[in-house]
Amino acid sequence: MISPMDVKFAVIGAGNGGLAMAGYLAYRGFSVNLYNRTYSKIEGLAKNPYINLSGSIEGSGKINLATSDIKEAIRGTDVIMITTPATGHYELACLIAPYLEDGQVIVLNPGRTGGALEVYETLRSNGCTKDITVAEAQTFIYACRAIGPQSAKIFSVKNEVALAAIPATRTMEVIELLSEAYPQFTPANSVMETSLNNFGAIFHPAPTLLNSGHIERGQTFEYYIEGITPSIGQMLEKLDSERMHVAMALGVKTISARKWLEESYGAKGDTLYEAIQNNSAYKGLTAPKGLNTRYIYEDVPCSLVPIASIAEELGIETPAIDTIIRLANIITGENFIEKGRTVEKLGLKGLSASQIIEFAQTGDLVAATHRNVGVVAL
Repeated sequence: MISPMDVKFAVIGAGNGGLAMAGYLAYRGFSVNLYNRTYSKIEGLAKNPYINLSGSIEGSGKINLATSDIKEAIRGTDVIMITTPATGHYELACLIAPYLEDGQVIVLNPGRTGGALEVYETLRSNGCTKDITVAEAQTFIYACRAIGPQSAKIFSVKNEVALAAIPATRTMEVIELLSEAYPQFTPANSVMETSLNNFGAIFHPAPTLLNSGHIERGQTFEYYIEGITPSIGQMLEKLDSERMHVAMALGVKTISARKWLEESYGAKGDTLYEAIQNNSAYKGLTAPKGLNTRYIYEDVPCSLVPIASIAEELGIETPAIDTIIRLANIITGENFIEKGRTVEKLGLKGLSASQIIEFAQTGDLVAATHRNVGVVAL
């Protein structure tokens, strides 16, 4: 096995997260290739391959390569860190499928809901027969912003981020491989756990859509503190309850959004609304400047749609989630169900709850569909 000190990385995407991650890895002395689809965005780095970091990490790192050639970017690397929005995961999987090498690990930072499953299924359907591990982080490890074409500011680094691989039997191998660069990664039981503990699905689409009038008028307001009223808080509780119902059906360990606020921020309350109002970390965070935001265009198709689709496959009703998806479709004119991560795209169509669990554990669809791993009560 490769020493964690000697891991060669490819970072896919030179946006806020990608620039910060590539800069940090290079700063730590790792070999890093940085890929971006648009060459003009990384042209400066191709000529002068230094990324400057500020904030909680101060320094600079020299990357090995900046390129818009995906084959060149991933060739000879051990870990492929994908930092693009979740809406780009499918196209990226199609793009890299012909060039992957045995033993490479793909990590989605983060996967949102069903990211690793979608990439895993897409690689298979595109004829990739290499021995590849696909993993996903529950959330992005940094709060960061690109402040120039070769500079990133890292505001904070999370103390702990759950990560799981498909097959789950390789999760600890991935954790060990990343341990020198990112000791913050901790193992989750499976990608179903990282996917169904995606709290962005609860906190992002509904408040944005239910405040669409204020947002379209360009009115500045605090997204969480002012945008989430008691009635909107009740809606979020309904969404969260449905998310947890799906998780329970799959035997996935999860906590409520209210409990998550308490554990993550020390924010307590008898209701989710009260916990949000008591969260000092949310004070001052303003709403999006328009409706063309990832809170809708990423979190609806890549967070809510997969939860609803898995629920439907298992015979679970999700009226609140379905309402927000339909509202997003009507307001934007998009069809997020058609564009989103359905069970077909995740490779889960026709599987029972126990078979989904088996597939996430083994990555073997044939074994999952022919093996009885026990009954999960719905």
